[in-house]
Amino acid sequence: MIENNVFYTRTMAKVYVNQGDLKNAERIYKYLLAQEPGQRDLVEALSEIETQRVGKSPDKLLALFDQWIGLLLMHRNVKKLLEFKQLLKNGR
Repeated sequence: MIENNVFYTRTMAKVYVNQGDLKNAERIYKYLLAQEPGQRDLVEALSEIETQRVGKSPDKLLALFDQWIGLLLMHRNVKKLLEFKQLLKNGR
């Protein structure tokens, strides 16, 4: 956790983003935006952090898990169809 706002710089925020510490990066960007309202690069940086946070939401993970299970089931069905095809071929 950051205690001293002397370290609240764009560079430090970028370091936190690169480390995946979006919470501290967001805190710095909000502080800087309060000091320099209307700075487009700060607004864009905050927007990017929000986008990254949404991308890691449990709903997205649940959707990916659901898709993964669906693909596993399809794979199993394809294997069964191929085995059945082989049985038919051998039965002739």
